Amino acid sequence: MRPVTERDIRASFINCSKGEIKRLNLPKDFTDSPWEDLDFLGWRDPGAPERAYLVAERDGGLVGIALRVTSSASRGFTSRSMCSLCLTTHTSGGVALMTARRTGEAGRQGNSVGQYLCTDLACSLYVRGKKEAPGHGVIDESLTPAEKAARTQANLLTFLDKVAG
Repeated sequence: MRPVTERDIRASFINCSKGEIKRLNLPKDFTDSPWEDLDFLGWRDPGAPERAYLVAERDGGLVGIALRVTSSASRGFTSRSMCSLCLTTHTSGGVALMTARRTGEAGRQGNSVGQYLCTDLACSLYVRGKKEAPGHGVIDESLTPAEKAARTQANLLTFLDKVAG
């Protein structure tokens, strides 16, 4: 992903109001993000932990979506969940259902799309081996990191298409 500015990020959102965009909190260190290792910029809102945001490159531009993080009771340490973008498995709450309001009329009617995602939204770092999930959540695969990243990007684009309707 190419480095982006705060202005680029705020202008990219497709499923929230101008007021919501103004109020969203950017990650404090987003300018220091490892851009070359990111397929998308994702973060949890430090001021509102039930909110998350995801910004990705799409067709030469940026597309941002606001997400709601469902709070769930913590499952046991031996219980595992898998992220639907990067296919990393996590223990103890490392994956959460995140929902995005759809765009257009469907979104105004309250329709949303959900995916199970890594709670820290660090999928790009997991597939490249730059970050390790607690409990060794990497599935033994014959894919290269580049192939895993391509799969993650394809899963992400499918999710974005569902949000855009």
